[in-house]
Amino acid sequence: MQTARQKEIIEAALELISQKGIQGLTIKNLSKKIGITEPAIYRHFEDKIHILIAILELFKKNTEQIFTDELKGDKRAIDKIEHLFTKFFVSFSAKPSLVAVIFSEEIFRNEPILIAKISDIINKNDKILTEIMNDGQRNDEIRNDVDAKHLSIVVMGTLRIFVKKWQLSDYSFDLTKEGKKLIKSIKLLIVK
Repeated sequence: MQTARQKEIIEAALELISQKGIQGLTIKNLSKKIGITEPAIYRHFEDKIHILIAILELFKKNTEQIFTDELKGDKRAIDKIEHLFTKFFVSFSAKPSLVAVIFSEEIFRNEPILIAKISDIINKNDKILTEIMNDGQRNDEIRNDVDAKHLSIVVMGTLRIFVKKWQLSDYSFDLTKEGKKLIKSIKLLIVK
């Protein structure tokens, strides 16, 4: 359980990332943003890596809940996938700084603990999406001439590239609105 100060530090870290990129997340910048000393930050987090771990844990908790809720739902598989995408587009639109953290595994290359956290999130989400695809194939909703695991990779990869393009364009388009168009295209590809 995080303290109020830890939550404040995480929120300020996300704001810094949003304003200055992941490189702008330093303990010095963070202490200035919050208005506390650098040693005060270290009382709550060992270092910058542990702040990033906390951000990833928060994202992991939220995404696991979203994916699990969809898996347990009674909607058609394709509707579950559409709902998942829409939730992510809305979530990323509300907190674009999450994109800078979640899709920056190349920056984490020398930090095995961060790579492990990202990998865990990807693997768990992929597993649940594959289950949704399998259900859709069993119910004759989703094409079954392609392995459900491969369909999951295609869908997850599409989401990733689309969101990354949004980030690289400096958030120049409405992610949710354009995302609805993308969802229609994905449906054309995977619906039977």
